[in-house]
Amino acid sequence: MRSLNSYLTEYAESHRNKTNVAIHNIAVPLIMWSLLGFLHSFTIGNSDFRASYILIAFAMVYYALFKKPLVLFGMGFVTLLMVGSFFVVPELRIVSAVVFFLSWAAQFYGHKVEGKKPSFFKDLLFLLIGPVWVLGKAAPALVEKPKAC
Repeated sequence: MRSLNSYLTEYAESHRNKTNVAIHNIAVPLIMWSLLGFLHSFTIGNSDFRASYILIAFAMVYYALFKKPLVLFGMGFVTLLMVGSFFVVPELRIVSAVVFFLSWAAQFYGHKVEGKKPSFFKDLLFLLIGPVWVLGKAAPALVEKPKAC
């Protein structure tokens, strides 16, 4: 398995244009929120178990494989905030679908400005790397290696 730093370095190569970076800093979390929100609007069987829990479990296991506890903590915390927000959003399924569509449209526009294809065209795992890349922009200490003194 590749290191998180190698994924982030490769992801950054197609995210250098200021407009594209700004769009991604907004659209990536919105895509994450909307996908989880859409899945959260479905229960599995006759229980309160939500479809979103399956994606969350998969993502958290994937992040844990990088053996970077702060990344796992950061992504887990962001995910908990997102899931918590679902209980106050009316018509979650519809709102999530609209946000998802608009956010992806913005992302593709950003890549048109950048002049490079989205990273996930090469490897679908970049769909899970994008949120970590944005987390690293918002809270670098959670993602980056500590600098030597």
